[in-house]
Amino acid sequence: MTTTSEQQPANAALDELRRRKRIISEPESDARVEQQHARGKLTARERIGHLLDKGSFEELGAFVTHRSSEFGLADKRYPGDSVITGYGKINGKPAYVYSQDFTVLGGSLSEVAAEKICKVMDLAMRNGAPIIGISDSGGARIQEGVSSLAGYGEIFMRNTLASGVVPQISAILGPSAGGAVYSPAITDFTLMVRGISQMFITGPDVIKAVTGEEITHEALGGADAHAVHSGVSHFTLDSELECMETIRQLLSYLPPNNLDDPPMGEQDDDPERADDGLREVVPQESNRPYDMLDVIARILDHGDFLNIQREFAPNIIIGFGRLHGRSVGVVAQQPAHLAGVIDIHASVKAARFVRFCDAFNIPIITFADVPGYMPGRDQEHRGIIRQGAKLLYAYAEATVPKITVVTRKAYGGAYVVMGSKHLRTDINLAWPSAEIAVMGSDAAVNIIHRRELADSKDPEAARAELIEDYRVSFANPYQAAERGFIDDVIDPARTRPLLIHALDALQNKRDTLPPKKHGNIPL
Repeated sequence: MTTTSEQQPANAALDELRRRKRIISEPESDARVEQQHARGKLTARERIGHLLDKGSFEELGAFVTHRSSEFGLADKRYPGDSVITGYGKINGKPAYVYSQDFTVLGGSLSEVAAEKICKVMDLAMRNGAPIIGISDSGGARIQEGVSSLAGYGEIFMRNTLASGVVPQISAILGPSAGGAVYSPAITDFTLMVRGISQMFITGPDVIKAVTGEEITHEALGGADAHAVHSGVSHFTLDSELECMETIRQLLSYLPPNNLDDPPMGEQDDDPERADDGLREVVPQESNRPYDMLDVIARILDHGDFLNIQREFAPNIIIGFGRLHGRSVGVVAQQPAHLAGVIDIHASVKAARFVRFCDAFNIPIITFADVPGYMPGRDQEHRGIIRQGAKLLYAYAEATVPKITVVTRKAYGGAYVVMGSKHLRTDINLAWPSAEIAVMGSDAAVNIIHRRELADSKDPEAARAELIEDYRVSFANPYQAAERGFIDDVIDPARTRPLLIHALDALQNKRDTLPPKKHGNIPL
């Protein structure tokens, strides 16, 4: 029988544990937390609470403190140091998370903080679950010197090894500068919040000292700058709560790892649903714009589409949706912006998305209406040949089910690149409005009939007649269908059910690449 004297030490130990846990989990009275809130930001722990399913978070390394004593650090030790790490559930499924704590030494990365991050990344890899990193840090902990830099290197290595194995998502909810930006850059998706998020290799002060240029933090590396100009941000939100909800929504389309299939959604939208409105979407005039997002919404389950990088290279659309509950990645031209032409930014944007879908077993649905590649000296000198080849490479390499629908224009090399039959696409469909040719009718006639037009007494009338003859003969889907490059020309209203039927037929697809260590994509 246990005596009272034996119980007291045990109770004292338990009381000490509770006291220490209270310090870790309830820092609301700390002035540092008030400063974080004053900046319009949530704390690291609050962010995890909003991201994970309620009550599911299990913390790891809560008692860890840094090991440094120089520069006054011996008197600045905090449980957990500058990052909170652990695991929990998102939408009922396991996920691993780390959240940098700006209230502890500016969220600077210490040796032990890096070790904590690496530990959860290793666990995510071993257990086949997503890893979500929340960045809010002033960068390397200068007082620790090269040990901090080594920590970044260890994180970068794990980001690289995890790429294509488990989904990696980065939420930038504060500053992320210098070498710290490379971890989010390697991950699959980056989210930023206006007025809070900042990313840059070198800050405004350094830029001014070196180049003389004056620029604000927000203009240099704010959320909108990376949404519109650099394409670093995949989702640009207005609040941290919206950011967390977007991560949860994004993960609902993704498998936990590269060996699993994507999660099925509700199958409560009629798979045989036709939409007569699709017959009227494409204008009869081939140079008139229309909104491809309207086409996508009419076809996907309940019109739900998670548009990715919407502000960057808007001439091409990428994102996730569902067809009869099955997750699909969508790539499409946007004729309402630059006529849907492929330029450098559009090619890189779509290529990386295609490769992500292929890595994680997500079928790719392509809607093509492409007049070609963007012409001009600027594009040529910036490498449209090399950059444009990335999209071609991505489509050719992908082994997941691939289905393409040509809605209108598919000209020249751009026709080949956008999921054509020649790049191992499984099912290629076309609407009757499709124009599959080397180039548009006007340009083709000017080349083919140059001499005839020069000798004509009425060149304009002759050109109009020749253009119409070319359009009837070549600017249609039937020549491609006769050669088997198009599997069927379909009623646009029936696009949804036909895509679902094709996905059903392709659900057990097996395809391989030649044995090799890896290819050499034209980076």
